[in-house]
This record gives sequence, C-alpha cells and structure tokens, in this order.
Amino acid sequence: MHPAWSMIFFTTLAGAGQGLLLALVGVDIASRLGLTPAPAPDAFIAGAAIVLLLCGLGMVASVFHLGRPARAWRAATQWRTSWLSREVIVLPAFMATVFAWGLAHGFGGPTVVIGVLAALLALALFLCTGMIYGAVSVIREWATPLTPLNFALLGIASGLTLGTALAALGNETLVPTAALLALGATLIAALVRGATFWRNATLAPKTTLQTAIGVRHPHIVQSSQGQMGGSFNTREFFHGAAAQVLPRLRWTVLAMVFVLPALLLALAGRGTPVAVLAAATVCQYLGLLAERWLFFAEARHPQNLYYQRIG
Repeated sequence: MHPAWSMIFFTTLAGAGQGLLLALVGVDIASRLGLTPAPAPDAFIAGAAIVLLLCGLGMVASVFHLGRPARAWRAATQWRTSWLSREVIVLPAFMATVFAWGLAHGFGGPTVVIGVLAALLALALFLCTGMIYGAVSVIREWATPLTPLNFALLGIASGLTLGTALAALGNETLVPTAALLALGATLIAALVRGATFWRNATLAPKTTLQTAIGVRHPHIVQSSQGQMGGSFNTREFFHGAAAQVLPRLRWTVLAMVFVLPALLLALAGRGTPVAVLAAATVCQYLGLLAERWLFFAEARHPQNLYYQRIG
C-alpha cells in the first residue's frame, strides 16, 4: 500500500499522547497510594496540555487525508459497523476527558475517577485505530490481532519514554522508575513487532499471477499493465520504493525504535541529563515514523498482481 504521511503522523503523535496519558494517570494513582512521591499539580496540568497538543497535531495531520474535510462529520455516522467511525467518536471524547482531568488537578476535582476514564478511552482509541487496519481481511499483513496490539504497545512505549524525559525536567525522583517502565514497554513492543515482521515475511500468498490469470506455467513475468503511465492503482496500492528499501528500513526501525532508546533508558537514573532522555524520545519517535511507513508499505494488496509494471 502507499504510505499516507497524514496517517503516519496522526497515529504516531496521537499514540504517543495516549501513552503519555497512561503514564501520567499511573503516577497520579501511585502517588495517592503512597508508592511514589507526589508531583506538583502543575506537572499533571502540563502533562495534560502536552497530551492534548500531540492529539491535536495528529488531528490536524489527519485532515490532509480527507478528500473533502467539510464532510468529515459524516465519518461518525457509521459507528455500528465502522472502526473509523468509532475512532472519530472516541478521539474527541478522550481529549475532552484529558482536558477535564487537567482542570481537576488545577481546581481539586476527582482526578482519579476522571483519570481512569481517560485511560480507558486511551486504550479504546488504540483498539479503534488498530482495527481500522486489522479488520481489512484482504490485506493479510494487517488482518491479525497483532495490528492493534502493536499500535498500543508502540504508543505506550513512546509515551513512557516521553514521560521519562518530562520527569527529568522537574521530578527527578521519578526518573528511575519511569525509565524502567519505559524500557520494559520498549522491549515488549520489540518482541511483538518482531513477531509481526516474522509473520509477514513467512506469509504464503493465497493469490499469485498463475491463479490470477488461470495459467499454471511456473515462470510468468508481467512486463506491462496495459497502459503507458501511472494510475490510481499504482499511486494508492503500491509504495513505489525499490525492493531493497524495505529490508533496510526494518533494520533502521530496530535500531531507532528499540535498541538505541533501550540503551539510553537502561542508563537513566537520578541526575541523568535531560538531553539524554530527550535524545531517546526524539530517536524513538523518528524511528516510529519509519515503522509506520513500513507498516503501510509492507501491506500487499492482491490487485498489485495486475499493476506491477507501468510499461
């Protein structure tokens, strides 16, 4: 499939925001139980603002994916059957709840109750976003429970890494615990994403050129698609990159999303320079952009059997 940068930015930015919210709510609950020192309310308010900023930027990016943005409201009308409609409903509800949670910290409201509700909406949003692709049965690389699980784990890992960097700015006592949690989430995400890479690489195609045209000859090569230029099919159902790009990009994702951030997080502790944790955050996010591009590019639509060559 052709990777849409609007969706790449939306899913990575909103995912990091959801992961950060889960981290903030966890700290809020842990501090009330006496498990960790209680940060100042301003820390939670600033955190809520960052979550809203990330989700807001993601929403702005997603608008560029719409042919007619003025009709975007219609996307919510099919919520009974469409995961996209459910996402369109859950995202604003999540952002409104995060806003209310931030206000509760400023004015002394029931932060735990609102925070738990926001956390549940964050998890629901991960499910909705992942199932938009996981429910597309014709694209076998996406049609697996690993798809929404990867969206959730990668979002949680990036949110926790960002949260660790934010903790280093004014709550250094939380850095060791936050770094340990971020490291654990990153390693778990690496295992699941690695399992997805292996699964997709070993998928046996159900449709081949032979079955598509009803000819059983073992050597069939398409030299032209019957037209001398590009088409909707070549633009939207193929990434357009050279064959060697995808294997190289997998190694890039492995290094930038998992290995380098994990090394920096493993070394983090009280007194760790903010720049080190900021570097881990930036490195992981840039890697996530590559990971999400690869997620779309790996998807092989059956109709690409007919549109492999322009001529």
